[in-house]
Amino acid sequence: MKRISWPTIVVIALLVLFPLVVQSDYYRHIFILSLMWVVIGSAWNLLAGYTGQVSFGHAIFFGTGAYTAGLGVTKLGISAWWGMLLGGPVALLVGLIIGWICFRLRGPYFALATIAIGEIFRLVAIDWRSMTDGMDGILIIQSFRSKLPYYYLALALAIACVFAVYLVLRSKWGYYFVAIREDQDVAETIGISSFRYKSLSLMISSYFTGMAGAFYMNYMAFIDPHVVFSLHDISIMAILVAIIGGVGTLWGPAVGAFIMVWLQEIFRSAFFGLLPQWVSEAHVLVFGLLVIFVIRYLANGIVGDWSKITGDWFKKKQLSYSSSGN
Repeated sequence: MKRISWPTIVVIALLVLFPLVVQSDYYRHIFILSLMWVVIGSAWNLLAGYTGQVSFGHAIFFGTGAYTAGLGVTKLGISAWWGMLLGGPVALLVGLIIGWICFRLRGPYFALATIAIGEIFRLVAIDWRSMTDGMDGILIIQSFRSKLPYYYLALALAIACVFAVYLVLRSKWGYYFVAIREDQDVAETIGISSFRYKSLSLMISSYFTGMAGAFYMNYMAFIDPHVVFSLHDISIMAILVAIIGGVGTLWGPAVGAFIMVWLQEIFRSAFFGLLPQWVSEAHVLVFGLLVIFVIRYLANGIVGDWSKITGDWFKKKQLSYSSSGN
């Protein structure tokens, strides 16, 4: 196995030390959400970026994990932390069923099917009040008053997810995933079962997304169908995280997660109260413009086109030095 690079070790060390140095609960909260989105974005990227199955329904697995943890408290009387053990497997099982239904479709038809199933899950969660309490949602008591345990749990989950994706990509599964992404028909002619390996990719992706949902239930202590089954706030956000950072790259979703969460917070707070409140409503427009910019100038995302970014920067520097010398 290839050794872990020094930059990776440095980044992990900085993340471990961050909450010990920064005592502000506000900044800890933003980092916790960022780390949670590292998990969701990396999970989505495995399915879409490496296997070529673009999903608009990852809110299904996030909500499944969240409700597994929440219903464990309200219906079974067990700790919501059991959701961290049960949320992932339950979401994986849901992913297996959805894959059995949807992987008979390709391209935009698969994407539309995931949107439709996501809406079904949201409506069921709203209308099945005897089980989910509908739009009243599920409220639990947080286990910790300090954000420190939640921070390190989110960090551990993010590291585990990225490392798992790394191991999968270096295995024969990873090569089969990429082969299916590049040309499914050719992959099948050489003996790769597209249905089997697309299902495996979806199961891994849904497992970690479900774990993130269960963590969210424990951390935020409240969920309702519009929050955890949201097409815009979960499924679309997962896509944006990967696109901005770099689809089909290992570290792209991690970079995209921190960028998107911080941008969202900056606009939510109207640039930390420095600008009028109406600015907070403009975040959707800014996200759209950012995606257009990335697609137009950085088609492979920030990580995928990093050499292009740094190359252009150094080239401009050299030109400025040469012109000033003349």
